[in-house]
Amino acid sequence: MSLKSPQKVLVTGGGGFLGYAISKLLSERGDRVTSFSRRFYPELEPFNAEQIRGDISDIKAVENACKGKEIVFHTAAKPGVWGDYIEYYRTNVEGTINVIEGCRRHDVSCMIHTSSPSVVFDGNDMEGADESVPYPGVFHAHYPKTKAIAEQHVLKASLSGLKTIILRPHLIWGPRDNHLVPRIIKRSKRLRIVGNGKNMVDTIYIDNAAYAHILAADSLKKNNALSGKIYFISQGKPVPLWEMVNNILRAGGLPPVTRTIDPRVAALAGAFLESLYGLLHIRSEPPMTKFVAKELATSHWFDITAAKRDLGYAPTVSTEEGLKRLEEWLKNTTLKGTGR
Repeated sequence: MSLKSPQKVLVTGGGGFLGYAISKLLSERGDRVTSFSRRFYPELEPFNAEQIRGDISDIKAVENACKGKEIVFHTAAKPGVWGDYIEYYRTNVEGTINVIEGCRRHDVSCMIHTSSPSVVFDGNDMEGADESVPYPGVFHAHYPKTKAIAEQHVLKASLSGLKTIILRPHLIWGPRDNHLVPRIIKRSKRLRIVGNGKNMVDTIYIDNAAYAHILAADSLKKNNALSGKIYFISQGKPVPLWEMVNNILRAGGLPPVTRTIDPRVAALAGAFLESLYGLLHIRSEPPMTKFVAKELATSHWFDITAAKRDLGYAPTVSTEEGLKRLEEWLKNTTLKGTGR
């Protein structure tokens, strides 16, 4: 995975879950890493990473961060399933446009953009779907909609000189997770198996996701023909969704989910709660949304053949090993807002 000489690399969201993992791998192989995030992250100091503080929606700050860089890994994003559209748009769309402009202004050779398989999720089962699947006619949450718009800007930029690759990691998890694992643990007592529990998903362990990003950058530098390509990345081993959820709960020392709910009831509850929270201007996330109800009831796993072929990607950490590492981390960690 090493290159002949160190590179000057910018990681947007470098202190975040994925950004940190990418920064760590880059630093370990000798690259000079700069993180661009809203706050300072002490955990990046062992990597001798330069830290630039700023907002991804601030074009001047982003352009300044891109100066002198050879590669930009754009991982900064607003995730989640609830919130104001303008906030998602500002970070996920305007932020991506700013990164593109920063790359152009300072002649950055290539940009690796982190997206999500949710940009093609239409609410139905997706089993073995590949990169030819189109965007849906209707998005069920602001996150996938704005990430899809961001993808289109990246693809457009690839047609005008900037070398880009878009990666769609599916359900990243592992130690330092600040999204998926905490959500599951926090809601463990309220979770219900939506449907018959046989729906399959394919996730990705954090180290594999970071590794895939670096492979993408190295491959793009060697082969310009990869510019403008999109790749799904995952463990490459679909499992029942609720088996994975229960494995994460087990790693956290919690009992499995056993109670069930009809998918139609979950969808109706999501629609009702979204309307109620919107009417009352409640900013916190509802216990259920239409998007979450559909995600929990359907299969969604993706073909990673293209990433294997073009990037040489293969998971380096198995799901079983990842769960062991997660369990060890959870034993020594208090997850914010979960009470554990």
